[in-house]
Amino acid sequence: MARNHDQAAFPPAHMCDDAGAVAGTGELLTIAQMYEADAFAVRSGVSSFALMEAAGAAVADCIHSNWPEARIVVLCGPGNNGGDGFVAARHLRSLGHPIEVALLGPPEALRADAKCAAELWQGKIEPLALSVLNGAEVVVDALFGAGLSRPLDGLSAQLARELNRKSLPVIAIDVPSGLSGDLGRPLGLDCIRATRTVTFFRKKPAHVLMPGRALCGHIEVVDIGIPKEALQSCATMLWENVPDLWLRQLPWPKLEGHKYDRGHSVVISGPAHATGAARLAARAALRVGSGLVSVASPIDAVAVNAAALTAIMVKPFQDPVGLKLLLSDRRLNAVAIGPGCGVGEDTRALVRVVRQSGAANVLDADALTSFSVAPETLFALLDERAVLTPHEGEFTRIFPGVLESSASRIDAARTAARIAGCIVILKGPDSVIAGPDGRAAVNTNAPPWLATAGSGDVLTGLVLGLLAQRMDPFAAACGAVWLHGQAAQCFGVGLIAEDLPEQIPAVLRLLAVSRDT
Repeated sequence: MARNHDQAAFPPAHMCDDAGAVAGTGELLTIAQMYEADAFAVRSGVSSFALMEAAGAAVADCIHSNWPEARIVVLCGPGNNGGDGFVAARHLRSLGHPIEVALLGPPEALRADAKCAAELWQGKIEPLALSVLNGAEVVVDALFGAGLSRPLDGLSAQLARELNRKSLPVIAIDVPSGLSGDLGRPLGLDCIRATRTVTFFRKKPAHVLMPGRALCGHIEVVDIGIPKEALQSCATMLWENVPDLWLRQLPWPKLEGHKYDRGHSVVISGPAHATGAARLAARAALRVGSGLVSVASPIDAVAVNAAALTAIMVKPFQDPVGLKLLLSDRRLNAVAIGPGCGVGEDTRALVRVVRQSGAANVLDADALTSFSVAPETLFALLDERAVLTPHEGEFTRIFPGVLESSASRIDAARTAARIAGCIVILKGPDSVIAGPDGRAAVNTNAPPWLATAGSGDVLTGLVLGLLAQRMDPFAAACGAVWLHGQAAQCFGVGLIAEDLPEQIPAVLRLLAVSRDT
C-alpha cells in the first residue's frame, strides 16, 4: 500500500457490449497523495491497522476466488507492504490454503503495524530465499509497495528474475516489487511481473502508464475503508480516462434540434496524391455527431475528394487567401489541419489562417512538424481552443528535450500543454491528455491493434467532431481518445483505420445506456 515507507530496497479488453466498460471513477493518486488519503482516514477515526487488515483480507479474497485450492507462498518485505502480506497469509490459511511465509530480513526488525500483523500470523516465518518458491502454485508479492524509491538488489532482485522465469501466477500487493508507483516504470533492471495486482482506494500512475500497466497484469481496486472525502484533501488533477470524467459533457442530439445545432467541422485536405488522411478525419467527425462536415480541398484535389465523398461536402480553395475567405463563414466552427498536408511553409501559412479564423482547432501531423524549425512561432498562435495531437516523434520535434527531461509521460504532457497554452494529447498505448492548467488524464483502453496507419487521422476527426459540437476542449480530447480506443476494442484484431469510424455508433450506444442509468 502507499502506507508503505519501504526504503530498504495489461488488463483484459472490455467487450463492445459490456456496460462495465464505462463504469467507475478515474481519480489517480500519486504516492504522496495516497499517504495523505491514509492519514485522512486515520484522522477520521479509522486505525492504520484496520486499513492493513482490510487490505490483506482483500488480497486473500482475490486469491481464493481465483485459485481456491492453491498452495500459496507469501513473500513479505520489511515494511507495511509486508504487513499486508502477513494479514493475507492469515486469512488464506483460515480459508484452507497451505501457506508458506518468507520474510526479507529478521522478524525483530519489523515495526508498528507490520510487527502486529506478523505476531497475529502465529505461524512459521522462513527467511527469504530462492528455495521458498519450490512447490509454490501461487506467489504473493508483498515485498515492496508503491513507495519504493530505489532499485531492487541482492536477493530481492534474484527473486524477481526467478519468478519471471518460472511464470508462476503472482499476485502483487499495491504494485509489483521494483516498480515506481509514480513513474510507471521499473526503478532498475529488475521488476516482478504480476498476474494480478490488488491496490487500494484508487489507482496510482504505475497502474496506467506503460510499462507499469503491463507489469501489473489485471488490476483490482478495492475499498479498505478510506472515506471518499479523502479525495478532497488530495486535490487530485490526474485521472484515468474513463467516461465518468467527461460523459456529462458529451453532446447528445436533442429531439427539437437540427444539424446546424451540432456544428460544422472542416478538415483541410492535402494535395491530390495525399487526400486519404483528411477523408478519414472527416468521416470520424461525422460519425461522432458533427452536424455538417466539409473537406476544404486544394483545387488539384477536388476531383479526387468529390469522387470519394457523399455525406461530406467538398469546399475548394486556391491558396491561403482562398482558405481565409472560406473560413470567414463563422458557421464553420471547428477546423482540423495537418493530416496529409505536407511539411513546409505552405502548411505553416495555412495553419496561420486556420488559427486566425476564430474556430476551434485540432493540429496534427504535418501541421506540427512544419513548425519544428521554430516551435515558438506555433505556440504564439495558439490558445485554449486548440488541441494538439502529436505522437512521440512529433512531440519531440516541437517540444525538444521535454520528453527526455520529464520524470514521466504525464509530466511531459503537462509541461507541453503549459508551454503551448492549449490541450496536448501525447499519443501512445498510454495516451496522456493534458491541459495548461495542470489537468491530465491517462488513457488505458487502446488495444495493440490500434497501432495502424491512419488511426491517428481518425482520432483527429473525433476530437474535431466533438469540438464542433462545442464540447469543452479538455473533455473533447479525453472523450475522443476513449472513443478511439473503444472503437478498436469493438472491432478486434485485423483493424484498419477505415474500420474505426464505423464502430463509433456501437460505442455511442454503449455510452447512451450508461448515461441513462
